[in-house]
Amino acid sequence: MTKSAQQSKEKWGIAHIYSSENNTIIHITDITGAETLSICSGGVVTNRDKDKGMPFPAMNAAKKAANDALAKGITGVHLKIRAPGGHKKKMPGQGAQPAIRMLVRTGLRIGKVEDVTPIPHDSTRKKGGRRGRRV
Repeated sequence: MTKSAQQSKEKWGIAHIYSSENNTIIHITDITGAETLSICSGGVVTNRDKDKGMPFPAMNAAKKAANDALAKGITGVHLKIRAPGGHKKKMPGQGAQPAIRMLVRTGLRIGKVEDVTPIPHDSTRKKGGRRGRRV
């Protein structure tokens, strides 16, 4: 098989991974980002609210999403990793890295890795009022 024939059989998608303190959501779309091929979150694979943002449910959610995408013919994904951003945390939660590892382990090829966390460029006021949150 020639190199061009192998490339034509590859089908790429985009894996949007949103990871916060409370949940991890894996959303796999086609290359344009318009059509959803598979979506899964930590809340779907666990029945305990406090565990939704943990690494193990994130791994299970990524495995479920990757298997759905593989069944629809996706062979590789470009990653877009997002944290809550804005006024909230700019670093992804603890479920992001295990989710990426599980996508690789299920057989998907990884292309570009991009951080798409929204960063404010001087925006609205933070929550909490003039004197901050009083405990």
